[in-house]
Amino acid sequence: MTQLHFPGIASRLLLSAAIFIGMTVQIAAQSKPKWEEYRSYDGRFRVLTPGAMRLKADTVSTAIGTLTYHTYFFEDADKDADNVVYMLSYCDYPEGSLHHDSTDLVRDFLQATVEESAFSVAGAVTWSNSISVGRYPGKLWRVDYKDGRVVIKTKALIAGRRYYSIQTVMRKDRSLNSAADKFLDSFRLLE
Repeated sequence: MTQLHFPGIASRLLLSAAIFIGMTVQIAAQSKPKWEEYRSYDGRFRVLTPGAMRLKADTVSTAIGTLTYHTYFFEDADKDADNVVYMLSYCDYPEGSLHHDSTDLVRDFLQATVEESAFSVAGAVTWSNSISVGRYPGKLWRVDYKDGRVVIKTKALIAGRRYYSIQTVMRKDRSLNSAADKFLDSFRLLE
């Protein structure tokens, strides 16, 4: 089995959220979001989203080979929006390097991902829980960063050798909002 080097690999997905916070994307603000189901057959998932998702793919060379990170995101330009960014990313790891049945490896991978997510944005993990999404192991956590003014909520799971990360980014004063939960909880695998 190939040995994984966690710091830096999974954090690329999480760091994307921090980058999007600083971006200015010209999107017409919506007075009330109209939630629609977004499906990706390549990504094998569906999710409810309040706006049109855009796709960005990044390829990264790592110690275990070249990895491609697929990131779908919607950035809400409305200054009064509950969430600034809605994002879903996935990455396929090489055969034999990661699988949801490898209990110890998955536990260590997910824990390292939580820790690296806070480190990558110079933030702090405020809570973290182990979860299951269907039969797949996962983690749910929150990172506060930018001196506690910004929050990233993340749901992550391992399905086969694929890592998924579902995130919302919001100002701290909006951290308890139903739209974040609606997005995170709507994620379903297409199997």
